[in-house]
Amino acid sequence: MINTYILTEIVKISCLSIWTHKLRTFLTLLGIIVGVASVLVVAAGITGAEKYVKTEVSKTLGSNSFILVQYGNFGNVSSEEWSEMLKRNPRLEFGDLEFLRRYCTDCSQIIAELSNIQTTYAGNEELLGTAVTGATSNIVFLGGFEVEEGRFFVEYEVRNASNVGIIGAELKDKLFPHKDPIGKTIKVKNHPIKIIGVLETLGSSFGIQQDRILYIPITTYQKLFGARDSLRIRGKTTNQEAFQSALDQVRMGMRIRHQIPPNKDDDFGLTSTDDINKTVDRAALIVSGVIIPITLISLLIGGIVIMNIMLVSVSERTFEIGIRKALGARRSDILFQFLIESFLVSALGGAIGLGSAWGIISLLGYSFDFPMTITWGYAFLAVGFSGGIGLIFGIYPAYKASKLDPIIAMNKER
Repeated sequence: MINTYILTEIVKISCLSIWTHKLRTFLTLLGIIVGVASVLVVAAGITGAEKYVKTEVSKTLGSNSFILVQYGNFGNVSSEEWSEMLKRNPRLEFGDLEFLRRYCTDCSQIIAELSNIQTTYAGNEELLGTAVTGATSNIVFLGGFEVEEGRFFVEYEVRNASNVGIIGAELKDKLFPHKDPIGKTIKVKNHPIKIIGVLETLGSSFGIQQDRILYIPITTYQKLFGARDSLRIRGKTTNQEAFQSALDQVRMGMRIRHQIPPNKDDDFGLTSTDDINKTVDRAALIVSGVIIPITLISLLIGGIVIMNIMLVSVSERTFEIGIRKALGARRSDILFQFLIESFLVSALGGAIGLGSAWGIISLLGYSFDFPMTITWGYAFLAVGFSGGIGLIFGIYPAYKASKLDPIIAMNKER
């Protein structure tokens, strides 16, 4: 067993050797630095993408929310299953909406919506690609947006298919520059819509501009585009505790309403934010399981470089090794000296790689407004792996140094 004093002296000698050959040490470190930085940047990108998707899903759909659609199965669906759904699943209608509002006692809000992409006009101005969304009046209570100016339409206006609408911030800026849009008219398919409200600025989500939107009563939407499309029904609960119960009630309620036997599959698609988040987690795990090992290859290359440099170091310091062994140094002392030196070089490279990764991630996060962070788990994995690489690839050079005969080693320099 090596004592503390000898261990301290070995560390001092190793640090002195590293400092004496600064350029060679730096060139040796490059492989480890690049490897650690690559692992951490890739890991931060995967973690950031996972966090971004979850945040955007929660922001778009709201927390504790679900979506009920005619066709939908979030995950892998075979072509046979999809073909079966096309034949089997009926359209969702207002009767389904009203039934669920009565049946789902744990649901705080249930709304229906339809959407379409159209060109909107105001005077001589036009805006392509406007998301025209018809909805029930209580969609405003789902969260996800606030009315900044004016008001949202009410149930009376939905029942009467009133020609009123609420526009997003981009429609206000593009169609009514330097004007108050409240009370003005916007046209969709040459149909006039009176603006009664303006939404707060929402920005983009998954690359889709959320401010290029026009909300109108769902009955007005059907008057413009027809009533053949299946409704998209969304709902939420006030808290997470009631969420699973609400999902069960919605599923059971739809099966009762559609008279589905116990041995038959659902003839509708029910997806929650939790389902989406779990799928995102699985996808992130698969991606990290494929990409992280690939980036670790650069660390293995760095380890090979360390082994080669340590072999060169053993050859250069043959006389020093012979003197130390002649003065009483044991094989274990020589072995530990070169192992510690290899470990220190590799760990130093890991630390510098960690700092480099932090700088790259900070720059990328600031430049692209993307949530990239280094988790402690990935940091310990990368730095610990780099130190382990140093120990593993330092074993052979250290063993070779410890086996040298002191007389032969001292005579080799003559």
